[in-house]
Amino acid sequence: METAFRPGCSGSGPGHITPDGCAVELYRRLPVDNEPAFVAEARRPPASLLELGCGVGRLTRPLTELGYDVTAVDESAAMLAHVTAGRTVRSPIEKLALDRTFDVVLLASFLVHAPDPTGVLATCRRHLSPGGVVVIQREGADWHTRLPRERPLLDGVARIVSAREQDDGVHSVHAEYVFPDATWTQTFLTRPLTRDRFEDTLAAAGLRVDRYLDETWVVAVG
Repeated sequence: METAFRPGCSGSGPGHITPDGCAVELYRRLPVDNEPAFVAEARRPPASLLELGCGVGRLTRPLTELGYDVTAVDESAAMLAHVTAGRTVRSPIEKLALDRTFDVVLLASFLVHAPDPTGVLATCRRHLSPGGVVVIQREGADWHTRLPRERPLLDGVARIVSAREQDDGVHSVHAEYVFPDATWTQTFLTRPLTRDRFEDTLAAAGLRVDRYLDETWVVAVG
């Protein structure tokens, strides 16, 4: 256990568990999907890139290999210990205050669905260069209703077991990751956002949608 869990969050399984319930050893197993391609579609390299919530660096190395100059940020020392590319900064996203701006700010892993996304989006805007883009990963339209569901993950399975509404539209989500040699669970809080609510939330942070790359990936500008 790394530290006390945040309210509404918990996690279990082998190895370090972060305050929001993420298992470091699980994240070390996760494969790279098509995320770098969406970033490249939003802004071709070379470019400076701020990766918020980088975890163990699953995307950091592929992005550097594409030609991005990456600064990777996470609040977990246990996660950052496994990042082997780019520069790293340990900080909560909401409190990040670097003395520079970036051509690309990447907010993946559904972080825009934080119970209160004000802080993370303010950080995105604060670190965005003139003419830069924020690349955001959203939950799918049925992410909270098509439940329970599962998908293959390497030699195991990932399950979203439940999403129960709490106060003020925030949902408590329970997930399981089952492999032949280990099982991890995570419970965390997330706020569903319709497209209109998403765009209003961006506007409150001084951002607006430039284009939707698909159902979940969005390019925003200042």
